[in-house]
Amino acid sequence: MLTRAAPRERSLKGLSPHGFHRVVWYEWGEAGNPRVVVCVHGLTRTGRDFDVVGEALAPTHRVLAVDMPGRGRSEWLRDKADYVYSTYLGTLAALIAASGAASIDWIGTSMGGLLGMVMAAQPGTPVGRLVVNDVGPTIEASALARIGAYVGADPTFASEDELVAYMRGISPFGPLDDAQWKHLATTVMSRRDDGRYGFVYDPGIAVPFRSAPATDLWPLWDAISCPTLLLRGANSDLLSSTTARAMSQRGPRPALIEFEGVGHAPSLLVRDQVEAILDFLK
Repeated sequence: MLTRAAPRERSLKGLSPHGFHRVVWYEWGEAGNPRVVVCVHGLTRTGRDFDVVGEALAPTHRVLAVDMPGRGRSEWLRDKADYVYSTYLGTLAALIAASGAASIDWIGTSMGGLLGMVMAAQPGTPVGRLVVNDVGPTIEASALARIGAYVGADPTFASEDELVAYMRGISPFGPLDDAQWKHLATTVMSRRDDGRYGFVYDPGIAVPFRSAPATDLWPLWDAISCPTLLLRGANSDLLSSTTARAMSQRGPRPALIEFEGVGHAPSLLVRDQVEAILDFLK
């Protein structure tokens, strides 16, 4: 276990075009603390990716790390076409409302970073500070092809160790120890009725992902004015060094921190990555 304690688990009812669904989040810190941080994971991950960050921020903040619809302990959507940003943004607006905070900080990895960019760019945004982890307005086609090759495949494994080995093979998170890999695996893993192990996300999330058109997100980036931190894995195939440099020179002009030996995306489980966030938010 990478933390001394476990987060509190809470839930709300989200709404998509085809009905309500249960959304789970994990909470660190004092329940009444008005200093709220919302953490949003990548495409196939869960809110448990932020356990180490959540515990580190708990003395000063209340941290809400959500399982987006179709992931983790949140319900799968009835219509797979509803796994789109309008549904996700509605879910996150409901989470912010449930927090009771007038202003929040945001940590988003990959998909969660894109959602944070959309939120922070809106007039009257509640986002006061923004951490974008390894994603930007231009996403490399090769990375989308790599992700598209496995998302929605729904493989199963005879043991936990087999699933961990599979994750090590497809996930360029960089050098991690066995405990960190086990955390990344067990928090996205479930045991099926037949005794085999699989991932806790709806394979249907791949349906809109594979048909989504390319869009120009630079106008969104240029509309962000809050203090922003940009994290990048130095070997990332999704956020190129060229795009990251351009991001640092326009829009919110974030500080850019790169982590050597790491691809897409920094796991936020290792000390230097966590400390970069703590320094920015505290």
